[in-house]
Amino acid sequence: MRSIASGRTAGTARFAVVVFACVALGACSAQRPIGGDVTGSIPQGASASRARLADLQKRYEQNPGDAQSAIAYGAALRASGQRAQSVAVLQQAAIRNPKDTTVLGAYGRALADTGQLQQALDVLSRAHTPDRPDWRILNVQGAVLDQMGRNAEAQGYYQTALRIAPGEPSALSNLGLSYALAKDLPRAEATLRQAAASPKADARVRQNLALVLSLQGRIGEAETLARADLPPGEAQASIEDLRRLASSAKTAPPSAAALAPAPGAKVAALPAE
Repeated sequence: MRSIASGRTAGTARFAVVVFACVALGACSAQRPIGGDVTGSIPQGASASRARLADLQKRYEQNPGDAQSAIAYGAALRASGQRAQSVAVLQQAAIRNPKDTTVLGAYGRALADTGQLQQALDVLSRAHTPDRPDWRILNVQGAVLDQMGRNAEAQGYYQTALRIAPGEPSALSNLGLSYALAKDLPRAEATLRQAAASPKADARVRQNLALVLSLQGRIGEAETLARADLPPGEAQASIEDLRRLASSAKTAPPSAAALAPAPGAKVAALPAE
């Protein structure tokens, strides 16, 4: 993921993979949803998702002190777009379980999702320890710092994460986008190509590479990547977004706002998992 929402075009967010966390924060502007259904239809699986959310809510309310129930319910709330409610649930879980690093990690991600960046950093710093660092938390911390414009610090966190999990595509993807925010596009491209070459890389990583290629004016290569992962209709919409981005990049450098996903975006910018 990152999700600074002001000033972004409708399609730019489709290519930024952030904040939050997903990947976890499940990372991180208005956009056409990928794989969206016909207007007015009920998305496939929506009823099942609502039923699961209701079940998790019931379990949580029966035992609000149970950390795992709170984490599961908080994650389901985030997935359904109820980010403020997720923060409230996980805040209470953190109060009840102040030393549970898993709870603190989930709470920090939820805070980042709602733009409470400094508070997210404070909580995430307690979600692991120097003698037992967690690369996933380091990756989230980097994504938050990038949203705050502290790119050099963010890159240090990603690099530490990569020393723990060498070749991890989500950390490499975030690092590549951080280089893009710092206006080092050649280095961003090289890093994202390394991420995309991983067998664990998913479509979001390749779309981030397409984003950086488009920022360099290499729209043909970017279009090829867009077509490789998306169905024809979505690919065409994404290509139009890339062309708009490439055109705007001629007059203005990329910003965190441009690379960040909208709340609820299925493909975010800077996966912070």
